[in-house]
Amino acid sequence: MKKQERKYFGTDGIRGMVGEYPITPEFVLKLGWAAGQVLAKGKGRNKVIIGKDTRISGYMFESALEAGLSAAGMDVALLGPMPTPGIAYLTRTFHAQAGIVISASHNPYQDNGIKFFSSRGTKLPDDVELAIEAALEQPMQMASADKFGKAERVNDARGRYIEFCKRTILYDTDLKGLKLVVDCAHGATYNIAPAVFEELGAQVTTIGAQPNGLNINEGVGATQPQKLREMVLERHADLGIALDGDGDRVIMVDHQGEIVDGDELLFIIANARHQAGQLQGAVVGTLMSNFGLEKALKNRGIDFHRAAVGDRYVLELLQQVGGYLGGESSGHVICLDRTTTGDGIITALQVLEISRQTGLSVHELKQGMHKLPQQMINVPVKEGAKLLQLPVIQKALQVAEQSLAQQGRVLLRPSGTEPLIRVMVEGEDLQQVKTVVETLADVIRTTAMSMISP
Repeated sequence: MKKQERKYFGTDGIRGMVGEYPITPEFVLKLGWAAGQVLAKGKGRNKVIIGKDTRISGYMFESALEAGLSAAGMDVALLGPMPTPGIAYLTRTFHAQAGIVISASHNPYQDNGIKFFSSRGTKLPDDVELAIEAALEQPMQMASADKFGKAERVNDARGRYIEFCKRTILYDTDLKGLKLVVDCAHGATYNIAPAVFEELGAQVTTIGAQPNGLNINEGVGATQPQKLREMVLERHADLGIALDGDGDRVIMVDHQGEIVDGDELLFIIANARHQAGQLQGAVVGTLMSNFGLEKALKNRGIDFHRAAVGDRYVLELLQQVGGYLGGESSGHVICLDRTTTGDGIITALQVLEISRQTGLSVHELKQGMHKLPQQMINVPVKEGAKLLQLPVIQKALQVAEQSLAQQGRVLLRPSGTEPLIRVMVEGEDLQQVKTVVETLADVIRTTAMSMISP
């Protein structure tokens, strides 16, 4: 059965440019009220916790949400700057009805967004999101004055989350003598991630930890690890750890200056769990996960499944197949045997624990997976989904797949946000990959042009 389309909620909450509808104070005020109306009907305490990243607009939206929720009769606990996964954790420990994150993740400061966690620290169920959207269409009516919600600041949120992160690895894991460079992307982990690794004994050099409201993700973080790489090589560090603005992604740089992406991190953790007899169910990646990850896992007898792009879909498929580990090449790794959502700090800790237990560096641990060369071309088209169904495109796709002789992979995917078809090819031979992707892109481009010619 086809899911009901949403007007506001996307795969990761509601996001956009600040000042452009719906990312406005007026809308967020009503969103808080609508969420309060729906959540007040559920079981548990009438309390919602709110956390944010370091964007300057977070102050404004925090106040708007607080006012809307209070008007609906919901109490509010304000965490201040806090990583997204930290908000998921604290939602559970406070036994709150929901947690709300004010963040646009890896986007620049001009953007912002609102996303929700359920009382279990997971994404809101579809029916709750739809109920909130339905409430947004109703006139805003405040609760009676004696039923208004109260607000409080949580002063020990940082310490609570730091301790939780440390408890996700064995108590005797010691990082003493390890030289780390930690890049906090001027985001929500700026005063948390360095403390976690330092308290476990590591010698930490920190970059990207001077947020000013305008510099989140600017030239630093998981999406731009070049500065981290330079610092790792300059300081002769053992490892670099790059988080994104809200702390749910991580990319590493090994001691040789090589980028270690989410696919490789997922392999390291899955392989170690498998060898220890602790891996449950299949591992889940996405359509964009490198074919080398799939091959490496299957060579070890580990089942691998692909979900649509987006951590929401990874989590859904994990639940369907009874798995605990999943992730994306972007560095969003989910360890359900440790927490309920993707967490950059906790993912990094799992890798460091494995490195300490085995005595192997991250550079050595990733050698069990051979990343295949990958090339992608974005072809501007209209109505990409319909175009891909044409016989001429399907024939070209078949020829491309046959040319790789099951030693690679072809993916044609309409963009969900732009009028583009993404043409991605992976294979053992880089020159062949380039030839196949360019040939396939030319067929799509030519077919698209012929359809609009007079």
